[in-house]
Amino acid sequence: MKITSVVDFGKAIQQQRKRMGYTQAYLAEVTGFSTSFISNLENGKVTAELGKAIFLANLLGLDVEMNERT
Repeated sequence: MKITSVVDFGKAIQQQRKRMGYTQAYLAEVTGFSTSFISNLENGKVTAELGKAIFLANLLGLDVEMNERT
């Protein structure tokens, strides 16, 4: 999935979380993040912290990379 917005990023996180059978509450417990942070991230809120977002993506087995457009 090509990520071009915070909404796309949130959808990717949510889809992977659901594929893995995790709840937001479970991820909050494992990571120490609040369930509201995870919910905000999945819903594309622009206030989400980038460091936490990348950590959560990696925890769910998703790589985040940037490539120069050609």
